[in-house]
Amino acid sequence: MENDKYNHDDEVLGYQKIDRYDDEKISSVAIHYKDILTQLGENPEREGLLKTPERVAKALQYLTHGYDVDPSEILRSAMFKEDYSQMVVVKDIEIFSMCEHHMLPFFGKAHIAYIPNGHIVGLSKIPRVVDAFARRLQVQERLTNEIRDCIQDTLQPAGVAVVMECKHLCMAMRGVQKQNSVTTTSAFTGGFLSNDKTRAEFLRLITANLH
Repeated sequence: MENDKYNHDDEVLGYQKIDRYDDEKISSVAIHYKDILTQLGENPEREGLLKTPERVAKALQYLTHGYDVDPSEILRSAMFKEDYSQMVVVKDIEIFSMCEHHMLPFFGKAHIAYIPNGHIVGLSKIPRVVDAFARRLQVQERLTNEIRDCIQDTLQPAGVAVVMECKHLCMAMRGVQKQNSVTTTSAFTGGFLSNDKTRAEFLRLITANLH
């Protein structure tokens, strides 16, 4: 029973990548995609497209499952009292999200730091928070701020820093069609915002090769 509860809690928190879908939603979305294929000039009845509407519907439900996850609860599930007040940095966190303007992917890396103020958090929880917000329809600017605010509001640290570097397929595949452009966003609170030396140390650490 304890293992069952543990698995259930993990799933609720978004920890397990389980292919479990809402069949009613899948059917509803798939019908619309079948019509879209027709409007694009395709034949949704041909062999290669027979299951495409359902596959797209399932993919979209997975790619937006962050709406069903509480990022703050992810952090609260692994907060520990600790007398540590130096910077904690988790860098090169992979990001995959969907641009809300064109519903095309953007992807890259996030670099996150916080300065503990009585509490630390399990390190794996920070990438999970990133995933919880990224698996929604997003813009990079809001995604950066949401991650910052969640960590600040939940942990109440002395400061939070978030830097995000992403490539956007809405720029690479259409529109301006610049395949190698990278968008960088940043958001800071506390010591990272008020102290130039602290911010400079964070930026040095995320660009340094420490391997």
